[in-house]
Amino acid sequence: MSNTFLNKIQPFVQLARYDKPIGFMLLFWPCIWSLLLYSLHVGELVPISFFILFFIGSIIMRGAGCTWNDFLDKDYDKSVKRTKDRPLASSKIKITTAIFFLIIQLFVGLLILIQFNKLTIIFGCLSLIPVFIYPLMKRITWWPQVFLGITFNWGALLGWMSVSNNFSSVYPLFLYIACIFWTIGYDTIYAHQDKDDDLLLNLKSSAIKLGENTKYAMLIFYSIFFIIFAVILLNLSNSLIIHIAILSLLVHLVSQIIYLDIDNSERCLKIFKSNNLLGIQISFFLILEVLIN
Repeated sequence: MSNTFLNKIQPFVQLARYDKPIGFMLLFWPCIWSLLLYSLHVGELVPISFFILFFIGSIIMRGAGCTWNDFLDKDYDKSVKRTKDRPLASSKIKITTAIFFLIIQLFVGLLILIQFNKLTIIFGCLSLIPVFIYPLMKRITWWPQVFLGITFNWGALLGWMSVSNNFSSVYPLFLYIACIFWTIGYDTIYAHQDKDDDLLLNLKSSAIKLGENTKYAMLIFYSIFFIIFAVILLNLSNSLIIHIAILSLLVHLVSQIIYLDIDNSERCLKIFKSNNLLGIQISFFLILEVLIN
């Protein structure tokens, strides 16, 4: 009985990518950074319940985004080696069932969102606009990664807003901008895995546009991310822990650029996934700073 149940839910797990936590963790880190920066700003850690709600919300909303993305891309996915076995591309799940699954996920996301203040609820609902637009961008622009950055880092705004109940501080806005460039960087690396298939399907990406200039572009993207993030941290604290955090961030970003080989798909995927470690290390230092000081 249990095996039958698992077999039935497995396609839905795959459709929402619940089995691939790197995606929802990359969605979660801007949320937790925003909450921790606010904690640093006020001098005490925000309630743990906020972190839990944003974590669950990141899982659900990333799942909803993937479901919508696969619905729009099902015909393209059939022609790409990496995606041809996805549930909609391989017809493991019917289209009507997938849409119903999407609605359920959005409803659960709404239940989580209404736990916060009205301002957060409004801005949280507005996030659906880029969520629904993003999957279409690779059909019309070489820079869908920019739109992913706009979409994926909304939590940088929501985290601060959920505890401050206002939008008067520049910190969440600058964090949002910084994280957009972080996302453009790591998703360009990710896109190099599919560039050959994308070219055949007439789809666009920053990986194709940049080609051999990718490393130079990464230097620009990651430099902007690093400089803005470092300035935010130094404005909130000038402690030894913060300086170590900034140094560790620099080392990690430089290592990604040095290690990158755009023609090695396995290495591109490994570097992409390493951004989860980047999220962990920044969060660790921020938590340490808040608790010690």
